[in-house]
Amino acid sequence: MYFRNAIVRTPGKNFADGLTTSGLGAPVYEKALAQHRLYCEALRKCGLQLIILEPDLRYPDSTFIEDVAVLTQKSAILTNPGADSRKGEVEAIKGTLAACFDQVCSINPPGTMDGGDICEAGDHYFIGISERTNEDGARQLAALLAIEGYTSSFVDIHGVPGILHLKSGISYLGDNNLVLIDALAGWDAFAGYNIIQVDEAENYAANCVRINDVVIMPAGFPRLKQSVEQLGYPVLPLEVSEYQKMDGGLSCLSLRF
Repeated sequence: MYFRNAIVRTPGKNFADGLTTSGLGAPVYEKALAQHRLYCEALRKCGLQLIILEPDLRYPDSTFIEDVAVLTQKSAILTNPGADSRKGEVEAIKGTLAACFDQVCSINPPGTMDGGDICEAGDHYFIGISERTNEDGARQLAALLAIEGYTSSFVDIHGVPGILHLKSGISYLGDNNLVLIDALAGWDAFAGYNIIQVDEAENYAANCVRINDVVIMPAGFPRLKQSVEQLGYPVLPLEVSEYQKMDGGLSCLSLRF
């Protein structure tokens, strides 16, 4: 769970032109920029060195950089996003990742995959099957992970209300602690973990991220914050309202390694 670096991409002026199903209205660009700066400051407080990429106006969603790659201890695995409008983001990040990793692999068509569907839980990876990640992409990722000694399992979230990606409803905090929304909490896939169940009213906060000794989570969700603090983790709340409007969460905004 120890990270030293993160890659982020500043949102572009056309951020509001990206994909969204939230129905929360258009993001305010200046506010999104301010929230992104505070996010970067939080990553630094957690001990990370940042690679900050310039906005890419060709791809309004490209600030959600987590979706274009899955990073392991040994390699960067480029995804093949499920939304056609985002596929070009992969080529745009390839050079940056090649400079950071000796090994760069790819998910190839007909496989599709968004990084937001991949939850690392120690040496095991939960791979969400969703509207953006198909079974072919999941099988390709599982095979690549197996080469590196990781296990994986598939979690089909079709029909689970209110979540776009698997990590919209799950976070692994380390120490066998798994944050889950109510709709996923009783699933056999997560048996054996200590479950921190999220009240339905706080579902958005399920996308939180442990970075070294700190858990960063969306601000304004006191019950989950208290549950996480009771486990002994310091919590750093961050305002991410403008990213919530675009179906994005905290984990979406960086690639950590």
